[in-house]
Amino acid sequence: MSRKNLLSSLTDRKLAASQAESGGEGDQKLTTGNQSPLSPAMERNRSRGAFGAITKSIDNLAERAASAKQLEARLLEGAAVIELDTDLIDASFVEDRIGDDAEAFAELVEAIEERGQDTPILVRPHPDREGRYMVVFGHRRLRAAKALARPVRAVVKELSDRDHVIAQGQENSARANLSFIEKAMFGANLIEQGYDRDVLMASLSVDKTAASKMLSVVNDIPKAIILAIGAAKNSGRRDTWYKLAQLMRDDKNRAVALGMIESPEFIEAGSDQRLAFLLSSIGTSKRKPAKMDSARQWTPTDKSVRVTAKAKGKTLSMEFASPNGKAFGEWISNNLEGLYETFRQSGSENKGD
Repeated sequence: MSRKNLLSSLTDRKLAASQAESGGEGDQKLTTGNQSPLSPAMERNRSRGAFGAITKSIDNLAERAASAKQLEARLLEGAAVIELDTDLIDASFVEDRIGDDAEAFAELVEAIEERGQDTPILVRPHPDREGRYMVVFGHRRLRAAKALARPVRAVVKELSDRDHVIAQGQENSARANLSFIEKAMFGANLIEQGYDRDVLMASLSVDKTAASKMLSVVNDIPKAIILAIGAAKNSGRRDTWYKLAQLMRDDKNRAVALGMIESPEFIEAGSDQRLAFLLSSIGTSKRKPAKMDSARQWTPTDKSVRVTAKAKGKTLSMEFASPNGKAFGEWISNNLEGLYETFRQSGSENKGD
């Protein structure tokens, strides 16, 4: 079964159950369209296929992106899109991201500024503050609209807290840019707030085994270490975090890791590099920290460029990212002669060997 159908089947079953528990107020709950009932045998096959698809398609980024768009379309279907003042909208009561990817956010702001906001966000009337709203999904689009000082396009739906977290989790877990540890932290937050594992499984589209492994990772790794590492979107796959979780079950390893995350070289490194650094340093026979490549980042106040400089031995490489990164890198390349002359006049050149 494809990821797309997996999301559809899980959403249908879990949200239908939620509606039944809350009195069947179908017009106020999330719905995904009418479907013909399946025979018990077909339903069992469907469930087995869904669980298998979780593992087989977890890394299929293109299919995830398509699933996210389809899921959003279902949740927003038939509702009027309006413009809301961003100052009237509060964040969700459950966090689903770790840290902030400045480069990706800058690109989103630029895209919305050039083309407008293609997809509306989903909000609900705030359960405690009259006249205000709460985001269900679309936090980054909301931030981008606020940064651009413009109203945000949104759909307003009456949702229970349960339906809120299921919709938020389903939409985010279908996207390619949410990492494993961010999903695991989201699931742990749900449990901490009193939701059962059925809600966790529905919101993240996982089976009992995957849900248990996610929670075990969060339980075994101190929260301070997870937050210090960050999302690790490129290298932080499930097996990598499982390996770190196993190491963290040893009290000595925990103490070593908690000390390492305070070091300047760890703090200055990128998220993926931090995760690799801990894994290569902890669990060795002498627990001698591995040497981390020196890496520094520079970003101007307008966030339009991000420069990462990595030194190794006698070489140094520079990477230019964010909207103006390529143009800035080309400008430097075209002006090397003048820049080098400035460098020589500064007296900074290495005259030793």
